This record gives sequence, structure tokens and C-alpha cells, in this order.
Amino acid sequence: MNTVFLSLGSNLGLREKNLKMAVDSLKANNFTFLSFSSIYETEPWHVPDKQPNFYNQVIKVKTGLYPFGLLTLLQKIEKGLGREGKGTIQPRSIDIDILFFNDWKIFSPQLTIPHQQFKERMFVLKPLNEIAPDWIDPNTQKSVSQLYKGCLDTLLVNKIS
Repeated sequence: MNTVFLSLGSNLGLREKNLKMAVDSLKANNFTFLSFSSIYETEPWHVPDKQPNFYNQVIKVKTGLYPFGLLTLLQKIEKGLGREGKGTIQPRSIDIDILFFNDWKIFSPQLTIPHQQFKERMFVLKPLNEIAPDWIDPNTQKSVSQLYKGCLDTLLVNKIS
């Protein structure tokens, strides 16, 4: 079984319900859940005045899937929950990103693991630090806690639950 950290986000519709439906879809696909962060309300990254705030959460799971199979499943779940397109600055009903997959490094046109921008995003680091402060980023060899403390992102990230 593989240990995976996923970032969930939603800023359209019933945001908390969208996160729950994404988790339910993962449960239906035989994921084992190890940790859930709190849910945080966050300003959209790079476009704070142009769209609604997000609800974000990080979860730690176990799965028998491998990275590209996992990516395909996550994209299918996103589409099934109303996600249209895959832009980085567009509003969305659900976004599911792979942050870490074991301690692996993958660099391909379709997938980069660890997620290439997680270190710059407080909306990822704050919930990730809540559940895995000692997890080591295989690229920098720094802990999540160290990356969190050094993050320069100043956008709103408030715990709601």
C-alpha cells in the first residue's frame, strides 16, 4: 500500500459538501483514511478579488494505486463532481491534488510529485502541517513544519472546523 497526501479544495456551490463528496468517492474506491486536517477557508491563490474563497483540506490515505492510475481516478472523481477543465486560476466545485506519494519524486508532463507549488501555498501547508508536521519533502529534505514556518504566502487561511 502507498501513502499519499491529497489536497482538496472547492470554491463553487456547497463547498463543505463538495469536500465530503470527494472523500465519499475516495471511500468508494477502497482508500484507507489515516488523517484528516481541519477544513480551512482560504483566499484564492493569485486571484483573491475575482472569485469566491475556497474551502481546503488535506488528507492522508493509503491506496494500492500507483501515481498515474491515481491521477486518472482523481480526474474522474473531479469530473463526476462537476469539475470543468483543469485551469489553475479558475473557480471549481472540486480540486484534488496529489501532494506526496510515498517519498517518491516524479517529473513528467502529466504529473509532478511532490506537487510543484505546495511549498508556496499556505492553504496547503497549514492543513498539511496540522496532520504531518514531521513529513519530509523529498526534494528539499525539509519537514513540512520547516516549510510551513518559512512560507511567505500571506493570503487568508482560517480554520472553520
